[in-house]
Amino acid sequence: MKETIFAFKDDLPKYKQIYEQFKLFIERGDIPAGDPLPSIRGLADSLQVSRNTTLMAYEQLVAEGYIRGEGRKGYFVNELDPLIVQDDLIFPNKKQTKPVTPILIDFRAGAVDQTNFPLKVWRRISNQVLTLQGSFRYGEPFGELCLREQISAYLLQSRGVKANPNAIIIGSSTQQMLIYLGQILKEDFTSIIVEDPGYDGAREAFQFHRFTLETLPVYESGADFSKLEQMNSRLIYVTPSHQSPIGVSMSIQQRQMLIHWANKNHGYIIEDDYDSEFRYTQQPFPALASIDSTKVIYLGNFSKSFLPGIRLSYMVLPQILLKHYKHRFTHFESTTSLLSQLTMAKFMEEGEWSRHIKRMRLVYKRKMQCIVSELKKHFKQNISIIGEQSGLYVLVKVHLNRTEEWLIERASINGVKVYPTSIYFIKNHSDGAIIKLGFSNLTCEEIQLGIKLLKDAWT
Repeated sequence: MKETIFAFKDDLPKYKQIYEQFKLFIERGDIPAGDPLPSIRGLADSLQVSRNTTLMAYEQLVAEGYIRGEGRKGYFVNELDPLIVQDDLIFPNKKQTKPVTPILIDFRAGAVDQTNFPLKVWRRISNQVLTLQGSFRYGEPFGELCLREQISAYLLQSRGVKANPNAIIIGSSTQQMLIYLGQILKEDFTSIIVEDPGYDGAREAFQFHRFTLETLPVYESGADFSKLEQMNSRLIYVTPSHQSPIGVSMSIQQRQMLIHWANKNHGYIIEDDYDSEFRYTQQPFPALASIDSTKVIYLGNFSKSFLPGIRLSYMVLPQILLKHYKHRFTHFESTTSLLSQLTMAKFMEEGEWSRHIKRMRLVYKRKMQCIVSELKKHFKQNISIIGEQSGLYVLVKVHLNRTEEWLIERASINGVKVYPTSIYFIKNHSDGAIIKLGFSNLTCEEIQLGIKLLKDAWT
C-alpha cells in the first residue's frame, strides 16, 4: 500500500497527502459508506509516519464530513450526496475551497489554566452569593464596597499601593476603563505618550477620543527615556512591571525619572499593571503608584490571573481626577456583573485569592521553563527568546529570513496556531519577524508537541 498508493512527495505535508488519497477513495466509492478505516496506529505503522500525522489527516476528513469517529470503535466512512461526488469526478480540476487544517495546538495568550482553576470553591461561593438579598439589585455605579475593600488590602500587601477603597473604580475591562477615563482626561489633555511596541487595545481606546499619540521606543533592554523631555504630551501610558509585549521591567531609576517628569509637567502616568503576579525570577517590582499616588492612575484586572470571562477590572484614581470622574459618571450603571463582584469579594476575603495566585505562580513557572527548554532544544541558534522571566507568554525572534506572515501560515498548515507581534509596533519596528507564544492553557506535553510541529513547519 505504501509503495503503490502513498508514494509521498516532498513538496506537501504527509498528513495532507494521506487526506487527499482517502478523500479520493471515498469519492470514487473504493471505500463504501459504512466501511471502517484503518486505525490511526495501524495506518501510521504501515506508512512509517507518526500517529500525529495520520490523526491530522483523519481530523481533516472528519471536519469535511467524509468520515466520522465512533469512540473506541474507530473511524467510518459517511454516506455522501451522489450529486456532490458526481460533480467532483466529472470536474476534478475545478476550483475548490481550500481545506482548513485542524488546529492541534493553540499558543493563544490570554487563556487560563483550566485544570487548576478553583471551580468547586468558586461555584460554592457563587451559590452562597445567590442566596443574599443584596444580589438581586443593579449594584453600585463605581463597584461594590466589599470588593473595593478587598482590592485595597490586596494592593497594599502585594504592590505597596495605599489605595482608599473609595478611590477604586470597578469596571469590566482595561479597555473599557480607558475609554471612560479618556472622557475625563480629554478635557485637559489632547495627546498622550504610548509605548512602541505597546498594547494595541490601549491605543485604540486613546484614538477613540482622538488623542494625538507620541511614541516611547521600547527595546529588550528597556524603554528609551532620552527624548521624553522633548515631547509635548503630559500624559503617558506604560506597563512598567511587565512591558507589553517585550516583557522587560522598568528599573527603579526609570520609575523615579518618570514620577519626576509627571510632577514637573503637571501630568499623569497611566500604569497598567496587568499581570504583575507572575514574575518567576524574583519578587514583583513595586508599582509606580506606590511611589507617588497623586500622579499615577493605576489599572489592574482579574483576567490574566484568574478568568477573562469574569469581566472584572479596577482603577485607582488620584483625588482630583476621582472627584471629576464620579461627578461625570454618577448616573451611569456599573459595566460589570454584580454577582461576579460579590463572589470575587468573598473569594478574596476567605483567602482563596492568595492561595490561587501562589499555586498558579508555580504552575506557570513550570510551563515557562518547559516552553523555553523546548524552544532552545529544537531551534538552538535559529531563534532568540524574549521575556522568559515573567508573564504568560514568550516572544520568539526567528532568525530564518522569513516574514511573520510566512511563519504563521506554515505553522497553521502543520496544525499550530501562533500569533503576530506586528500589531504592537508603530514606528520602532523589529529587524526580524517576532512570534508570540502563549502557554497558560497548555500542558507541558501539548507545549512539547506544539514546538516540535513548529520545528517541522519552519525548518
